Order: sequence, then structure tokens, then C-alpha cells
Amino acid sequence: MRARRFQFGPYVLDPGRSVLLRDGAPVAIGNRAFALLRALVEADGRVVTKEGLLEAAWPGLIVEEGNLSVQVAALRRLLGEAPGGGEWVVTVARAGYRFAAPVAALDDPADDLTGPVSAGLAGRPSIAVLPFADLGGDPGTEYFADGIAEDLITALSRFRWFSVVGRSASFAFRGSTHGPAEIGRRLGVRYALEGSVRRSAGRIRMSVRMLETASGNQLWADRHDIAEGFALDEMFAVQDRIALQVAGAMEPELLRSESALAARRRHSGSATAWDRVHQGAWLFHHVVRDDHLRARELFREAARLDADLPEARVWLARVSAGIVAYGWSSDECADLREGVDAGLRAVQLDELNPYAHYGLAIASVYADAFEPAIRAARQAIELSPGFALGHLVLGMARLFAGDARGALAPLRKGLALNPHDPQNFVWNNLLAWALLFAYEPRDALAAATRALTIRPDWAPAAEAAAACHAELGELQVARPFLGRVVANAPGDVMAPLRRQNPDWAERMRALATRGGL
Repeated sequence: MRARRFQFGPYVLDPGRSVLLRDGAPVAIGNRAFALLRALVEADGRVVTKEGLLEAAWPGLIVEEGNLSVQVAALRRLLGEAPGGGEWVVTVARAGYRFAAPVAALDDPADDLTGPVSAGLAGRPSIAVLPFADLGGDPGTEYFADGIAEDLITALSRFRWFSVVGRSASFAFRGSTHGPAEIGRRLGVRYALEGSVRRSAGRIRMSVRMLETASGNQLWADRHDIAEGFALDEMFAVQDRIALQVAGAMEPELLRSESALAARRRHSGSATAWDRVHQGAWLFHHVVRDDHLRARELFREAARLDADLPEARVWLARVSAGIVAYGWSSDECADLREGVDAGLRAVQLDELNPYAHYGLAIASVYADAFEPAIRAARQAIELSPGFALGHLVLGMARLFAGDARGALAPLRKGLALNPHDPQNFVWNNLLAWALLFAYEPRDALAAATRALTIRPDWAPAAEAAAACHAELGELQVARPFLGRVVANAPGDVMAPLRRQNPDWAERMRALATRGGL
């Protein structure tokens, strides 16, 4: 069993995870200050001798008493004033120190992430952006590295389904020798982002990686090269660009990792609404009929368990649109009505959540409500410029509304921000059709090929590839693709486009006929 937690005022001291929380947020605290605070709090109002405190903070060492006075003074500054204006830690003359405030002991289950979730890690996942290492020793590079890390904290904070530790807490680990597990325990985070900056050979190279703190496993890594010579007044623009790229790329990795964790917990008795959302998200990304239907039930259950959880409504909107798009709906009108209603409710619950606006946008697209979908997509992007799905659904809505040229930029932007999304076969297929209708068949074929690389059996991408080959006059190559369309066509993800753009629908039919279908 994990050690008990202790609550006093706005603070919670968690010895089991070596973390001090204030109003639920981790507080940066040194090892010795933490040991002193723990000894004082566990004494339950009794005086702790100076010898006892010295042994708690410097076990087995001979230390001058003045060191204890310095650490106690630092601890007092860290905690601030106690309720009523007094001190948390009081001096008892010729005896030692005593913790003066009331303390409540909280008994918690073991901190086992495969079982019931501990209080510090329950609900929204959390991440710390650690200060980037300057490998070149150049003060200018160090300034640049700090700016990147700070911008990443800001950019990641826009993704409201997970929390980001503030700069002061995470930057307290600059130069620390602690491993990921220790940092995770002290900051109360499940993930950490770390990086380095090196100036060499006429360029600046920045490397970034994301770790799961408990295991130390690397979940994602990336590298950026920046040509030297940019003016200092361009530095902020460079920092912003990299921060958005990193945030956009790592956000889906966090989502997938959390979904996998929730899936492992599904039989553990952790019946929270948040778990149901992540279990459903895990199934959703499999993109098969039974898993989509099961995911919908989990999102519905999450909404029943917590009527004010916006993520439950966001995912209900997403899965409703998917069930219709993939041809798995037994009542499209009812499913789309449920999806749009869920999207609207998500926006009402959290209007600053880009996912809420995305959920409304994707459901609205398949309900042929393109203008509301475009407005919702633009709002998602305004809230979070690095939010890949916002750009992608904007491209989808523009394409289905008949604006192929206008769809190209947001589709390309979304795919660049999130190159590893498991559903990128959908977005590459849309890009292929947009390029084809914009009379760029060679580039369209490349996009369709990328979609088929991700999902070789997906009929809409085979249809797009066949149409591109037919447009290019490669009829013999087109015919095998059309055979895959006939064999694997359960639904029609392009149905809104065909309904609203009869000229394009006719062109699609003509290309299929030319290819031999």
C-alpha cells in the first residue's frame, strides 16, 4: 500500500509519489525541504527535535545546525502564510519545530495505473516541458532553447483535455540528474517532454522527445534544423512555428497513449466517465464497425456518468459522424442528429475547447450543414492554431461545399501537423479528390497512394486512385483499383460531396466508366 497523503489548507503532501500539490497543481520543492515537511506533517502537531529533522533530511550525515535553519526558512517562504496570517512551521525554543496547522490524513489505494487511478493522476493526463539542454554552450542558443520550451508550454496548454505543468515548476529541474520516474513523481505528471539545442555547421538543430515518466519509454521524437542567419527579431516567429509543429505532432501521441492505458484499466473497476471516454477512443481508432458501435456506447455511458464532461460529447459527435460516413448506420438521420446535438452540447460545456468545435464541425459536415461546419472549424483553429483536426475538418467542409482549391491548404496543413494519425487515410483521400477536382491529377494520385499505404483495403481511396489513373489516361492501371472498390465498398464517405455537387459526382462516374467500371 502507498503511504497516506496529508492535506493542510490548499496543500496536499503525497509521500508515495514525493509530490506536493497546491490546489491540485504540483509545487517545485527540493528533496530536503520535502523530507522536512513530511517529518513535521507526520508528527501530527507534536514537536520534532532538531536532531530528528537533521536525520530526516540528511540521513547518516553530520551536518551543521545552520543548514537546518536555512532549509526551514526556505520551506516557510515556499508555503507562504497559513490561513489567518500565521506560519505553517513554528519554532519551539530549545526544542525544535512544530507544524502548527490542522492536518487531515487521506487514505488512498495503491498507486497502480493498471488499477483504480490515483488522485494525482486521475482524470486529465498531465505533462511537463523540461528546460531544453544547450549542447553548444552558446548563451544565444540557451536563450533560444528556453524560448522554445516556454512557447511549448503555452502551445500545449491550448489542448484542454490534458494539463501542462507551469514553467516555474518544470524549470526547477534544469540540470537535474533525476530520471523520468523521479521527475514524474515530484511533478505529478505522467509524461515529460525534453529536448536539446545544438549550434553547428551553419545551422541550429533542435531535438525533442516525449517520455512516459513511469516507464521511461520514449513515445515520440522529432528533430528540427534551422539555418543560421535569421535576425533576432525573427526568433519569436521561429519559436512559434516549432512550438506549433511539436504540439500538433505530440498531441495525438498523448491521446493514443492515454487511450491504451484506459483500455488496460477497463476490467479493473475504475468506472469513471473519463475512463469510458478513453476506452471508447481506443476502440474508435480501430476503424471497424463493431468497435465504432461499442465506442459509441462507451461515450453515451460517459455522458450519463458525468453530464458536464465535454469530452464525452465531443467523442459522441465524432463517432456518430464516423458511423454514418463508413456506412455502419441503421438510421443516418437519427445518428447525425445525435452527433450534431452532442457537438453543440460540447461547445456549451467548454467553448474554449478546440475539440468541442471539431466535434460539432465533423457531425455538421455529414449532416450537409457546411457553413456551420466551416465556422466551427475556424473557431477550433483560432483557439489552437496547431490543432491538426481543426485544419483537416475545415478542408473537408470546403471540399464538400464545392471549393476544391480552398480545401487544399487546410488539408495539407493538417496532415503536416499530424503525419501519424491512424485515420490519415481518410484525410489523404480527401486531399486526393480536392487535387483531382483542382486539375492536379499527378499530385492527387500521390495522395491517394498514401491513403492506400495506410489502409490498403479502403474502397474510397481505391476509387480515388482509379479516377486519377483514368484522368491520366492510364486505363489499364485503373481497372484493378476499381475491382477493389466493388469488393470493399460498405459505405460512401464522399456522400455529402456527391449530394451537393452534382457536376463533380458526374465527373466521378465518368472517370469510373472510363476506367472500366
